[in-house]
Amino acid sequence: MTNPAFTPDIDAIRSIDAVPVILSMVKHLTGMRFAAVARVTESNWVACAVDDSIDFGLKPGGELVLESTICHEIRQHQQPVIFGHASAHPVFSLHHTPKTYGLESYISIPIVKANGDFFGTLCAIDSVPANIDEPAITKTLTLFAQLIAMNLDTQRHLEATQIELNNANELGRLREQFIAVLGHDLRTPLSAIRMSADLLESKTEEKRSLNLISAIRTSSVRMGVLIENILDFARGRLGGGIPVQRKLVDDLQHTLQLTLAEVQASHPQAVFIHELDVPAGIYCDALRISQLLSNLLGNAATHGSNSAPIVLKAYAENDEIVISLTNQGTPISAQLMPLLFEPFSRSEAGQRCEGLGLGLYIASQIATAHNGTLSVTSTAEAGTCFVARFPARFKWV
Repeated sequence: MTNPAFTPDIDAIRSIDAVPVILSMVKHLTGMRFAAVARVTESNWVACAVDDSIDFGLKPGGELVLESTICHEIRQHQQPVIFGHASAHPVFSLHHTPKTYGLESYISIPIVKANGDFFGTLCAIDSVPANIDEPAITKTLTLFAQLIAMNLDTQRHLEATQIELNNANELGRLREQFIAVLGHDLRTPLSAIRMSADLLESKTEEKRSLNLISAIRTSSVRMGVLIENILDFARGRLGGGIPVQRKLVDDLQHTLQLTLAEVQASHPQAVFIHELDVPAGIYCDALRISQLLSNLLGNAATHGSNSAPIVLKAYAENDEIVISLTNQGTPISAQLMPLLFEPFSRSEAGQRCEGLGLGLYIASQIATAHNGTLSVTSTAEAGTCFVARFPARFKWV
């Protein structure tokens, strides 16, 4: 019965496809009829792989008494031991191992990992003498032992990497689940705040109170956008992308107009100019396209110049819907440009900003979910221009 403590070692050797070939080659090169890979510790000798033509009786998992083997000594000095005729050898004719097992020929090469850990030996034995004095034999078997050690090191590195990857994935999954739950739970008190603001507004006409109520409503709207962004971010990361429900929409232009009006109301300092010419029968998720536009408009109002208008255009072009938004102001830095559509990109680039830096990421994900793209150009002369494109209809329509 195999000692469970050595099952991982046996499995590691078994997973090296070259080991059976190596053992066969060892027998062929040495002329001996038994070859094995052994795991040798300070207290155990365990066969991990065996090629036996003399019915020695060992199978993978089988053990020998450690002190009865020469591998016990090899573990200590980590040097090969080779003899081809034990009964005529000045040292091994008196050694207990050949006598115990009736051996005449023996070769054992240490298997040492890259970090210096001794794994065991690559060995061959026979009950008859063998001509193994040629240096090429020892050199070749040493290369075989090194090959086994390299494979063991590779396995160890892969296992460690897989563990790290699994830990990172689990940590990411828990973090994103926490974000999703947090965002969901924040909706309830936010709804209470909004309803309370509406109730207070209906019961007062005092100007200062109305101003405070307006500030509460504006802040609650902004908080609602942040919460929706958090939820979309979590959904996108957990589900492989932001979900959309595409269908034929006849009033996408009206939806875009309402979105513009909402953003304009919450950014009274910004000036918007729009040219909308969107046909009916667009295959899209209108609410998600509205969200994409809202994020782009909010981004332009926040980071653009208040002294120049923000220009919105939406139109059909070559079976695509194009939504472009141009604002003036400081151009986007070369450092930030590659990160622009990544989550939390502004903070990563060292920029101060309102919000979480999720708006452009979510807009980009919505475009992608519509089999489209979101791109940006930014220069001091032309301003910053975001362009979203997506197919207007089914490809087969």
